[in-house]
Amino acid sequence: MNPLSPYLNVDPRYLVQDTDEFILPTGANKTRGRFELAFFTIGGCCMTGAAFGAMNGLRLGLKETQNMAWSKPRNVQILNMVTRQGALWANTLGSLALLYSAFGVIIEKTRGAEDDLNTVAAGTMTGMLYKCTGGLRGVARGGLAGLTLTSLYALYNNWEHMKGSLLHQSL
Repeated sequence: MNPLSPYLNVDPRYLVQDTDEFILPTGANKTRGRFELAFFTIGGCCMTGAAFGAMNGLRLGLKETQNMAWSKPRNVQILNMVTRQGALWANTLGSLALLYSAFGVIIEKTRGAEDDLNTVAAGTMTGMLYKCTGGLRGVARGGLAGLTLTSLYALYNNWEHMKGSLLHQSL
């Protein structure tokens, strides 16, 4: 006879979970797809942009009103700068995240595979489209920036795998 848990007054054997926590349809994988992650990505980028923009607006507002005494007009100017910059940054990062997510989903559905090539291609196309108003040079710069950032992200994401395979090759 097994001893009972002194805290729960329950046999501890019943508390062991050796099965999966969620029930998934047959053939479904346990990770979320790019489409499901798009909503988190877009929302997270909007919130991050709003936070960075508010900080930048506070910095700019304090810099522009440094010669004014602390009064209501100065506070209003600072708050206006905070909200203006917050909205601008949130809009910019949210738009980039929307483009990146849309390209990622389209590429994944077209290729039928989910890998780092999709990430790099989506980032490159996002940069190209975002800077397309700057002419051919702007498209090239935007594409290069997107390619660089998403390639660094892909390397960071696979660092442990690459390190393990390099270690295995050296042995």
